[in-house]
Amino acid sequence: MRTVYLGTSGFAAAVLERLAGGAHRPALVVTRPDQPRGRGRKLASPPVADAARALELELYQPENVNDDEARARIAEAHPDAVCVCAFGALLREPLLSEHELINVHPSLLPRWRGAAPVERAVMAGDERTGVAIMQMEAGLDTGAVYLLGEEPIAPDDTYGTLAARLQELASGLLVRTLDERPQPAAQSEDGVTYADKIEPQDRTLDPAAPAQDNDRRWRALTPHIGARAELADGSMLGVVRARVVEPDGAGPLRADRERLLLGGLELLEVQPAGGRPMDAAAYLRGHGL
Repeated sequence: MRTVYLGTSGFAAAVLERLAGGAHRPALVVTRPDQPRGRGRKLASPPVADAARALELELYQPENVNDDEARARIAEAHPDAVCVCAFGALLREPLLSEHELINVHPSLLPRWRGAAPVERAVMAGDERTGVAIMQMEAGLDTGAVYLLGEEPIAPDDTYGTLAARLQELASGLLVRTLDERPQPAAQSEDGVTYADKIEPQDRTLDPAAPAQDNDRRWRALTPHIGARAELADGSMLGVVRARVVEPDGAGPLRADRERLLLGGLELLEVQPAGGRPMDAAAYLRGHGL
């Protein structure tokens, strides 16, 4: 089947690599423009752009995928289906109606519709999540589902470890959908939840929350976004690795000899602003609290 692929994130790049290795290799890859990143604010390509170049796929990075020029470029590829995965911008009419759009969404729809389904599932303490391959429509992840696959969430999963398994699941389900063309089934309206975009305030661990809640938060944001703890002077300390020593324990950040504790959560590896990750004991020896 002739396809066009729309995606941006690292998750989408992994799915693209699998798709490009088979019978549905995209004729065109569409992703977001390069963006300034890091302390130097240098322009950097989205992960999907890097993957497309490595795979020697035709690449297009429009400012607005919904404008006439972008729609014409997609149409010129004559796709039988347009596959979408973590594109990061809304697709609108008439683009939505011009092609069959098949969306890869990493959740067990209708749970966790929206921008950050993997992170929100881990934060909520869900025991399982999955991937839905669905029809794309104007509603927020409301389309009918072709295939749905489940994946357990382990107690020690971070976003990184869970996403790696979900990428494999998503890739297989997308290829199966293109191969088999199953009949899509409408979503239930029971159990709908929304996975809001991760905002800056979501990154900060809460001293008033139980340690198990803060444990889920840092794991949900590691390694791609990063959680942090607020120091007494208002600056932030990145949390790279932690463990629960008292599940219900809450309280402010404190030093206990060579241990760094936020309530009942022990911070094992941290990253000072502008510095490199380091063992918490080394941080305390060099910085204190």
